[in-house]
Amino acid sequence: MRHGKKFNHLGRTADHRRAMLANMAISLIMHKRITTTLAKAKALKKYVEPLITRSKDDSTNSRRVVFSYLQNKEALKELFGVVAQKVGDRPGGYTRVIKLGSRLGDGADMAFIELVDFDENMLKTPKAEKKTRRSRKSAAPKAEAPVAEEAPAVEEAKVEEAPATEEAKAE
Repeated sequence: MRHGKKFNHLGRTADHRRAMLANMAISLIMHKRITTTLAKAKALKKYVEPLITRSKDDSTNSRRVVFSYLQNKEALKELFGVVAQKVGDRPGGYTRVIKLGSRLGDGADMAFIELVDFDENMLKTPKAEKKTRRSRKSAAPKAEAPVAEEAPAVEEAKVEEAPATEEAKAE
Protein backbone atom coordinates (compact mmCIF):
# COMPACT_ATOMS: atom_id res chain seq x y z
CA MET A 1 0.00 0.00 0.00
CA ARG A 2 1.12 3.57 -0.65
CA HIS A 3 -0.33 5.41 2.32
CA GLY A 4 1.31 8.78 2.91
CA LYS A 5 3.36 8.67 -0.30
CA LYS A 6 1.91 11.69 -2.01
CA PHE A 7 4.58 13.02 -4.37
CA ASN A 8 4.28 12.32 -8.07
CA HIS A 9 6.53 9.49 -9.25
CA LEU A 10 6.18 10.67 -12.88
CA GLY A 11 6.27 7.08 -14.15
CA ARG A 12 10.01 6.77 -13.57
CA THR A 13 12.38 4.98 -11.27
CA ALA A 14 13.81 6.93 -8.34
CA ASP A 15 17.22 7.42 -9.97
CA HIS A 16 15.72 8.52 -13.27
CA ARG A 17 13.34 10.93 -11.51
CA ARG A 18 16.18 12.39 -9.40
CA ALA A 19 18.37 12.94 -12.47
CA MET A 20 15.53 14.44 -14.50
CA LEU A 21 14.55 16.89 -11.75
CA ALA A 22 18.19 17.89 -11.24
CA ASN A 23 18.60 18.59 -14.96
CA MET A 24 15.35 20.55 -15.07
CA ALA A 25 16.40 22.55 -11.99
CA ILE A 26 19.72 23.42 -13.65
CA SER A 27 17.87 24.56 -16.79
CA LEU A 28 15.45 26.65 -14.74
CA ILE A 29 18.27 28.34 -12.83
CA MET A 30 20.28 29.07 -15.96
CA HIS A 31 17.42 30.13 -18.28
CA LYS A 32 14.95 31.49 -15.67
CA ARG A 33 12.00 29.91 -17.56
CA ILE A 34 11.42 26.48 -19.08
CA THR A 35 8.47 24.83 -20.83
CA THR A 36 7.49 21.32 -19.76
CA THR A 37 4.45 19.25 -18.85
CA LEU A 38 2.27 20.41 -15.98
CA ALA A 39 3.08 17.36 -13.80
CA LYS A 40 6.83 17.85 -14.23
CA ALA A 41 6.52 21.58 -13.53
CA LYS A 42 4.70 20.92 -10.26
CA ALA A 43 7.26 18.31 -9.24
CA LEU A 44 10.10 20.67 -10.15
CA LYS A 45 8.57 23.43 -8.03
CA LYS A 46 8.74 21.19 -4.95
CA TYR A 47 12.32 20.23 -5.86
CA VAL A 48 13.83 23.63 -6.59
CA GLU A 49 12.20 25.94 -4.03
CA PRO A 50 14.06 24.45 -1.04
CA LEU A 51 17.30 24.84 -3.01
CA ILE A 52 16.57 28.53 -3.62
CA THR A 53 15.78 29.00 0.06
CA ARG A 54 19.09 27.33 0.91
CA SER A 55 20.91 29.70 -1.46
CA LYS A 56 19.92 32.75 0.60
CA ASP A 57 22.52 31.70 3.19
CA ASP A 58 25.80 31.75 1.28
CA SER A 59 27.86 29.42 3.43
CA THR A 60 30.11 26.51 2.57
CA ASN A 61 27.64 24.01 3.98
CA SER A 62 24.75 25.48 1.95
CA ARG A 63 26.82 25.34 -1.22
CA ARG A 64 27.76 21.70 -0.58
CA VAL A 65 24.17 20.68 0.11
CA VAL A 66 22.88 22.38 -3.04
CA PHE A 67 25.76 20.97 -5.10
CA SER A 68 24.81 17.47 -3.95
CA TYR A 69 21.44 18.03 -5.65
CA LEU A 70 22.54 19.90 -8.79
CA GLN A 71 26.09 18.68 -9.62
CA ASN A 72 26.74 21.72 -11.82
CA LYS A 73 29.20 24.47 -10.88
CA GLU A 74 27.83 27.09 -13.29
CA ALA A 75 24.28 26.63 -12.00
CA LEU A 76 25.60 26.84 -8.44
CA LYS A 77 27.34 30.16 -9.19
CA GLU A 78 24.19 31.52 -10.83
CA LEU A 79 21.98 30.36 -7.96
CA PHE A 80 24.13 31.74 -5.16
CA GLY A 81 24.98 34.92 -7.10
CA VAL A 82 22.25 36.41 -9.27
CA VAL A 83 19.22 34.44 -8.07
CA ALA A 84 19.98 34.73 -4.34
CA GLN A 85 20.32 38.52 -4.62
CA LYS A 86 16.94 38.90 -6.34
CA VAL A 87 15.03 36.65 -3.92
CA GLY A 88 16.82 37.74 -0.76
CA ASP A 89 13.83 39.51 0.79
CA ARG A 90 11.12 37.16 -0.53
CA PRO A 91 9.80 34.74 2.13
CA GLY A 92 8.97 31.99 -0.35
CA GLY A 93 7.11 31.34 -3.59
CA TYR A 94 10.10 31.76 -5.87
CA THR A 95 8.57 30.03 -8.89
CA ARG A 96 5.39 30.44 -10.91
CA VAL A 97 3.68 27.72 -12.99
CA ILE A 98 1.48 28.97 -15.84
CA LYS A 99 -0.62 26.53 -17.87
CA LEU A 100 -0.29 26.71 -21.64
CA GLY A 101 -2.83 24.19 -22.92
CA SER A 102 -2.40 20.71 -24.30
CA ARG A 103 0.37 19.38 -26.51
CA LEU A 104 -0.71 18.45 -30.03
CA GLY A 105 1.06 15.10 -30.19
CA ASP A 106 -0.27 13.33 -27.11
CA GLY A 107 -2.60 15.84 -25.45
CA ALA A 108 -0.39 16.29 -22.38
CA ASP A 109 -1.09 19.43 -20.35
CA MET A 110 1.79 21.84 -20.96
CA ALA A 111 3.00 24.65 -18.72
CA PHE A 112 5.98 26.84 -18.21
CA ILE A 113 7.68 27.35 -14.90
CA GLU A 114 9.64 30.52 -14.25
CA LEU A 115 11.44 32.32 -11.48
CA VAL A 116 9.08 35.03 -10.27
CA ASP A 117 11.59 37.87 -9.86
CA PHE A 118 13.03 37.45 -13.35
CA ASP A 119 9.83 37.94 -15.40
CA GLU A 120 10.35 41.24 -17.26
CA ASN A 121 6.69 41.58 -18.31
CA MET A 122 5.39 41.39 -14.75
CA LEU A 123 8.06 43.77 -13.44
CA LYS A 124 7.33 46.47 -16.05
CA THR A 125 3.68 46.94 -15.10
CA PRO A 126 3.38 48.53 -11.67
CA LYS A 127 0.56 47.28 -9.49
CA ALA A 128 -0.97 50.77 -9.19
CA GLU A 129 -1.66 50.96 -12.94
CA LYS A 130 -3.58 47.71 -13.24
CA LYS A 131 -7.06 48.29 -14.60
CA THR A 132 -9.89 47.20 -12.39
CA ARG A 133 -13.59 47.84 -12.49
CA ARG A 134 -13.25 50.44 -9.76
CA SER A 135 -10.68 52.46 -11.70
CA ARG A 136 -13.43 53.93 -13.90
CA LYS A 137 -14.36 56.35 -11.14
CA SER A 138 -10.84 57.75 -11.00
CA ALA A 139 -10.79 58.19 -14.80
CA ALA A 140 -13.92 60.40 -14.80
CA PRO A 141 -12.25 63.56 -13.33
CA LYS A 142 -9.50 63.32 -15.95
CA ALA A 143 -12.12 63.49 -18.72
CA GLU A 144 -13.59 66.71 -17.27
CA ALA A 145 -10.27 68.58 -17.29
CA PRO A 146 -9.90 68.79 -21.12
CA VAL A 147 -13.49 70.04 -21.45
CA ALA A 148 -12.64 73.01 -19.22
CA GLU A 149 -9.62 73.80 -21.39
CA GLU A 150 -11.66 73.76 -24.61
CA ALA A 151 -14.12 76.38 -23.41
CA PRO A 152 -11.60 79.31 -23.44
CA ALA A 153 -10.41 78.27 -26.89
CA VAL A 154 -13.95 78.64 -28.24
CA GLU A 155 -14.25 82.14 -26.71
CA GLU A 156 -11.01 83.21 -28.36
CA ALA A 157 -12.33 82.06 -31.70
CA LYS A 158 -15.48 84.15 -31.23
CA VAL A 159 -13.41 87.24 -30.48
CA GLU A 160 -11.50 86.80 -33.72
CA GLU A 161 -14.69 86.26 -35.73
CA ALA A 162 -16.33 89.46 -34.52
CA PRO A 163 -13.96 91.90 -36.32
CA ALA A 164 -14.06 89.74 -39.42
CA THR A 165 -17.84 90.00 -39.62
CA GLU A 166 -17.75 93.80 -39.13
CA GLU A 167 -15.28 94.13 -42.00
CA ALA A 168 -17.52 91.99 -44.15
CA LYS A 169 -20.51 94.26 -43.37
CA ALA A 170 -18.49 97.37 -44.23
CA GLU A 171 -17.69 96.06 -47.67
